[in-house]
Amino acid sequence: MSESAAVRRGRGRRPAAEVRAAVLEAAGRILLRDGMQAVTFERVAAEAGSSKTTLYKWWPSPGALAAEAYFTHSRALLDFPDTGDIRADLITQLGAFVRWLKESGAEGPVSQLVGAAQLDGDLARAWSQSYAVPRRDLAVERLRIAQRQGQLRADADLHVIVDQLWGACYHRLLVLKVDFDTSIVERLVDHALYGAAPRAT
Repeated sequence: MSESAAVRRGRGRRPAAEVRAAVLEAAGRILLRDGMQAVTFERVAAEAGSSKTTLYKWWPSPGALAAEAYFTHSRALLDFPDTGDIRADLITQLGAFVRWLKESGAEGPVSQLVGAAQLDGDLARAWSQSYAVPRRDLAVERLRIAQRQGQLRADADLHVIVDQLWGACYHRLLVLKVDFDTSIVERLVDHALYGAAPRAT
C-alpha cells in the first residue's frame, strides 16, 4: 500500500504506521467508551484524522477493526510477568485481566465482541488472530517455563490450565452472566495448580 493511501488528503502526509496507530487508538477509545456498535469506519476515521478509504483497505469490517483495537489497548495492561513464581505470576496476570474487565470498562465491549464474532467471520478471525491466540500462547509459554523449572508436573496439560483459568472468567461473563471480581482469582489459580483432591500431608 502506498503511503499516500494511508493518510487523509489535505492534512499532509503521515507515515502509514502513524496513521494505523492513530486509527487503532481512536477505535479503542470509542469501543471502550461507547461500545462496539459505535465503532464505524466513518466515526473512527473522523476521530483519527484519517479517511474511510484507508480503513476499508486495512480492515474488512468495523468488527475486525474493533477486535484489533481491543487487542492494542489491552496489550500493555495484560503483559505476562515472570518473577520465577508461577502461582504469583498467574495471580498477577489473571487479576489484571479481571480488573480490566470489571474496573476499566472492558466488560461490555468484550461481551459484544465475542457475541458478534459468532455471526461475523471477519471479526471472528480478527479476534482469534489478534487477541485470543496470542494471549493463549503467552500464557502457555509462561507455564512451559515453570514446567521446565519443576514448578509444574512434566505431564501437566498447559492448554487445559489456561482453559481453566481464563475460561472460568469468560464462562461467568458470557454464559452465566453473574458478577465476579478479583476475589475469585486466587481460588481459580489454586484449583488449576493443585486440584480439588485432598492434599497429601
